[in-house]
Amino acid sequence: MTSKQKRKVKNNLVGYSFVLPNLIGYSIFILLPVIFSFVLSVMEWDGSRNPMVFVGLDNFKHLLEDSTFRISFVNTIKYAVFTVPITVVAALLLAVLLNTKIKGISFFRTAFFFPYIASLVAVGAVWNMLFQPDYGPINNFLRFIGIANPPRWVVSTKWAMAAVIIVSIWKYMGYYMVVYLAALQGISPTLYEAASIDGANGWKKLRYITIPLLTPTTFFVMIMLTIQCFKVFDLIYVMTGGGPGRSTNVLVNFIYDSAFVKFKFGYASAAAVVLFAIVLVVTLIQFRGEKKFVKYM
Repeated sequence: MTSKQKRKVKNNLVGYSFVLPNLIGYSIFILLPVIFSFVLSVMEWDGSRNPMVFVGLDNFKHLLEDSTFRISFVNTIKYAVFTVPITVVAALLLAVLLNTKIKGISFFRTAFFFPYIASLVAVGAVWNMLFQPDYGPINNFLRFIGIANPPRWVVSTKWAMAAVIIVSIWKYMGYYMVVYLAALQGISPTLYEAASIDGANGWKKLRYITIPLLTPTTFFVMIMLTIQCFKVFDLIYVMTGGGPGRSTNVLVNFIYDSAFVKFKFGYASAAAVVLFAIVLVVTLIQFRGEKKFVKYM
């Protein structure tokens, strides 16, 4: 082996030594559990020392017949359909508004980002008090402006999901605002100067310069938000616990309840595999949609 080859092997070993700790952690805590979930999805097991029993596709068949699973699936889709586009638009508009050099801009950026780093338990508790149907400040304000019978929010089967969506948008739009702000810093000011010389107003600059150049960022934000929406659990668990009734029960709530309340680990794994397949399909659709959008722009 020549000295050049030895040096190459040495450099490769150094590189692998940096990657190895993370790879080991990823394999132990993510890759192996995912593989085990796929195996467990065709098994029946209660998590005890009782042996696993192979049941084939029975778990998936029972999912299709389970009304709670169907309701959880619809609730998850509903949550994602409303949360993703509104959060994207809100984050983009905030980023555009806060991408200026005005006095106190750092304060406003921090204020909008703060909900993202705030304790989720505290956020849920505070918003539950704000949404309190009889004495909460939100309903008091609605009565003040003339709405005699305001929504009962988290204690209403019709409005509980809307309350969760509102809090979710409020909590996460600040984070994605920062992502958009970082992308906006990479757009050359000369493009806006040239557009101003050509007589373009603010809307045309946004339509023909900002939005097209932010397409990769928007795609990234939509992918991350979609995945986040499909795996939502903590916010709903804190605010409504999946209720009232099953009105805010989502797929991850269903998986948690099946595994750690009813101890049907095989059944829960089957639901997790279905959730994985849904997220994969939605992501692939978004990839194709992003290509068509770029072509159109």
